Amino acid sequence: MNWVNSSNYVSNVSTLVRNSTSVPTPAPKIIIAVFLLMSSIIGAVSNGFYLWMLKFKMQRTVNTLLFFHLILSYFISTLVLPFMATSYLQDNHWAFGTVLCKVFNSTLSVSMFASVFFLSAISIDRYLLTLHPVWSKQHRTPRWVSRIVLGIWISATTLSIPYLVFREIHYDHKGRMVCQNNYLVSTNWENKEKQTLRQCIHTVCFISRFLLGFLLPFLVIIFCYKRVATKMKEKGLFKSSKPFKVMMTAIISFFVCWMPYHIYSGLVLIMNQSLLLQLTLVLTVVTISFNTIFSPILYLFTGENFKVFKKSILALFKSTFSDDFSIEKAQNLNSETEI
Repeated sequence: MNWVNSSNYVSNVSTLVRNSTSVPTPAPKIIIAVFLLMSSIIGAVSNGFYLWMLKFKMQRTVNTLLFFHLILSYFISTLVLPFMATSYLQDNHWAFGTVLCKVFNSTLSVSMFASVFFLSAISIDRYLLTLHPVWSKQHRTPRWVSRIVLGIWISATTLSIPYLVFREIHYDHKGRMVCQNNYLVSTNWENKEKQTLRQCIHTVCFISRFLLGFLLPFLVIIFCYKRVATKMKEKGLFKSSKPFKVMMTAIISFFVCWMPYHIYSGLVLIMNQSLLLQLTLVLTVVTISFNTIFSPILYLFTGENFKVFKKSILALFKSTFSDDFSIEKAQNLNSETEI
């Protein structure tokens, strides 16, 4: 959830809004504040409930471990959003100090990278289970996936270190204490001689974040999806692929919700104080809020044909996240291939 790490996101929103005469000033402020707070409150409660169910009410399997940590990445981000909303409502004044400025923003970055990496891992797991069932039966264990989970969190944390380093607070020209990215880590924020270098570093950060946090995982997921879908269609199992539907729901909801953020981050590099930038900013906040709150709900209700209320909550969780159906399906595919 790295959208606040753009140097112009929180600290420049008010300036963008005030300088635009096309959009009423209160509207973007109200929308952004409402959705940030809604994401924090509802997201923390709903994702916390999911984590409790997966941890204490479900059997420890590869599937439940991957989805547990995926939802954990959502949950972590919801804990930070109230501070961002508070800062925005105070006209971008940051009252929580330098340490929290760095920690909160880098935490959101860790959550974003972890989310897409776990979605990629879920897709690869489906690919291996469907196309390489013999290998999966021998190696696909909770202990195996625990190592992958640890590797994902370490990778997400490592990729977020630059935002821990660059994020600083300083007084702007209006005397407000703002939390911003300082790509030169220099005390002279207004040094025009180094603006080109600052822009280059900003561009490198954007490109690396886009490639590693969006494009490359997307290509991996598309490859896995295509191979799994082809295999399932060949064996006539497409209609009974609930775990596959859950995976695709998670993927689609994530990428649809995060696409505006990457578009916004790119626009920040090439333009300032435009109506398009303002609208993209509002869309980014809305879609990320939707992703944090509703994605886990979509996972749970996918493929139930709106008859979910006939089941208990525990039965619904087991139906959605259990490995039993996936293992049985893989075994069937393997037996048919051997014949």
